[in-house]
Amino acid sequence: MLAAVLSCYLLALLQPIFHPFDRRRVGWLIGLLPMILTLQFWGLSEEVGLNPLVESYAWVPFLGLEASFLLDGLSATLALMVLGIGAGVMVYSGGYLEDHPDLDRFFSYMLVFMGSMLGLVLAGNLLLIYVFWELTSFSSFLLIGFHHERPGARGAAQRALVVTVTGGLMLLAGLILIGQAAGTYELVEILAHPEVIANSPYFEAILVLVALGCFTKSAQVPFHFWLPGAMAAPTPVSAYLHSATMVNAGIYLLARLHPLLGGSDLWFYLLGVTGLASMLIGAVTALMQEDLKLVLAYSSISVLGVLVMLLGIGTEMALKAMLVLLVGHGLYKSALFLVAGIVDHVMGTREVRRLQGLSKIMPITALAAGLAAFSNAGIPPMFGFVGKELLYEAGLAHSGWYYVILPVSMLSSMFLFATAWLVGVHPFWSQGPKHPKTLGEPPLSMWLGPTVFALAGLFFGIFPGHLTQRLLEPAVQAVFAQPVQVELELWHGLTPTLFFSILTVVGGFLFFLGRDRLQLRSFALRPLAQLSPLRLYHSSLEGLQRMATIETRFLQNGYLRFYLIVIFGSVALLQLVGWAYSGWVFPLEWEAPDLAELAALALIFGGTLAALKVRSFLRGIFSVGVVGLGVVLFFALHSAPDLAMTQVLVETLSLVLVVLMLTKLPHYLKRSSRWVYLRDGAVSILFGASISLGLLLSPAFEGARVSLWHKALALSAGHGGNIVNVILVDFRALDTLGEISVLAAAGIGVYSLFNLKRGRTP
Repeated sequence: MLAAVLSCYLLALLQPIFHPFDRRRVGWLIGLLPMILTLQFWGLSEEVGLNPLVESYAWVPFLGLEASFLLDGLSATLALMVLGIGAGVMVYSGGYLEDHPDLDRFFSYMLVFMGSMLGLVLAGNLLLIYVFWELTSFSSFLLIGFHHERPGARGAAQRALVVTVTGGLMLLAGLILIGQAAGTYELVEILAHPEVIANSPYFEAILVLVALGCFTKSAQVPFHFWLPGAMAAPTPVSAYLHSATMVNAGIYLLARLHPLLGGSDLWFYLLGVTGLASMLIGAVTALMQEDLKLVLAYSSISVLGVLVMLLGIGTEMALKAMLVLLVGHGLYKSALFLVAGIVDHVMGTREVRRLQGLSKIMPITALAAGLAAFSNAGIPPMFGFVGKELLYEAGLAHSGWYYVILPVSMLSSMFLFATAWLVGVHPFWSQGPKHPKTLGEPPLSMWLGPTVFALAGLFFGIFPGHLTQRLLEPAVQAVFAQPVQVELELWHGLTPTLFFSILTVVGGFLFFLGRDRLQLRSFALRPLAQLSPLRLYHSSLEGLQRMATIETRFLQNGYLRFYLIVIFGSVALLQLVGWAYSGWVFPLEWEAPDLAELAALALIFGGTLAALKVRSFLRGIFSVGVVGLGVVLFFALHSAPDLAMTQVLVETLSLVLVVLMLTKLPHYLKRSSRWVYLRDGAVSILFGASISLGLLLSPAFEGARVSLWHKALALSAGHGGNIVNVILVDFRALDTLGEISVLAAAGIGVYSLFNLKRGRTP
């Protein structure tokens, strides 16, 4: 599994080599990797049905972390979707972007995303899941902003990154809490003892944080606004990321953690309400759009809401419906996105009202679009019909909320039927003007993918058993955490769900016919757009920018004295407040200073008073130098001759340099006011008192004797008897190197200043 993930990253680095030789076939060449991996994981899926495959590699041994990978029914299903649909999209991209000058960059981004998504669904460690989670966000940012010269693409990419990364931080907090509660970050061990998480005092916080993180990734209300904007990306990106892979990442993680978090009331209400709102809002909004990709984007939000709602219900029937709809949605939605790209590529537009009668010039594309639209609409014998039947069965089986779940599901399905008809049937089979004979089918590389995906939906609809035993049943078992039996059939007889399906078709067709009236009625709701999540997002960014401007003007005002006041005052107050609340007792035992120490104190105190009283620069500088000499005396008295020597050199050099600069400084124009003196004096006394108290209180800390630690390790670890030298050269080697570099740079600068010639610049 690790090799599969790394192979995607490796190909992302190497694939630019192929482009100079044959740009037309580069998509086919790159598509070979995901196709080979698809066949490999299809073969492994039969072996891991009841015996999950686990791989583990050393990651951070010091922290006990391992890079583990888990392959069971759920991860195998998602991995096959990532790789299988990815292979078709790669081939499609080679034809769609054949003449684009940055085709190599596009494929690199796509392969990085593919590897990240594959790593996400295969990762068996919570922290590794988060690593791949963020890599998908970063690579999707690059793909959405691929046309970076367009302001709309840059804004959409930034919006997607901000929303998904913000959710990723919430997810990280939830995953860390799971690891802390379970005592491990390994999924296999955590899933083996779900009661540990259920009984944890952090259970509610874990559930909310994980759910919010997944909602942002899977574009659930109110975080759904980033997905329609992401349609600024090239069509292959929309087909791959926003229908079959990235938006399914949140669904996958909710399903993966269902054994830990599912079953509680909070889980049901949080996921149920969010899913119902998303499925209805997405479906209604989709029918109001005029752009093919926007119609598909909002309908994707609706289907993702259905999946979240089914996970919230959490029954065996609901989880069966969730996985069937997940696979079905990946097949038909990727096909429809690719069809929208073909239409745009051939006709130069994606506006629904300008597209009619395309089946005459694109019969193969029309066939693929029709089959995918039928699956989206839930019409037999497509695989989407099987999922729609299970959805209604899950709604009927829920004894408490069926009167809410079933009507909302039916209403959303009617709107989805209308949108499917609008995208996959109307542009091709409606009566329209004659098109030029020069227009026709795109190259094989472009219509092959959507045709295969659409035919796969037909095949699995007629023969659903081919997916049941190999993938869906093990996947349901992984989510439900119990042995279950999954039997899918196209025909269930004359049942209530069949009646609801027929009613959905009738209602959906009526919605399609009345689309213009619905659009006119929707204009009355335009004032509510001021409260839309997108509007709130932009308002939040504007408010953040204003706050940052005010803060910067206050804190970064260019006044050095203000910076020192804030730093010293904050440090002093935090220390004093901390000591006051801690209740530490001041240690009164101390040794009386001898005569030499009193002399050093007198020098320091006298130099300080003199620096405050004198009226000239020169006298003030010499007064401060006296303070430094007092410190030198203290070093010498306490057996630190090397520090004393260093201090003498620093004081002497500083005195000489400052005196030299005095000749270039202007005379005093205005002395500071008495208020400034009092303010600066108060801050200075407060800071000095806090540092002094810290030094005096340090012996009261048990185990905090840093000096003893250095003394014990100086000879054994640093191989030196001089503790100060060992600290500088071994324990703080990089810090010392940095200081030497700074001094060297300063020395070069001083040398340049002394060697300046009059009238010439250095």
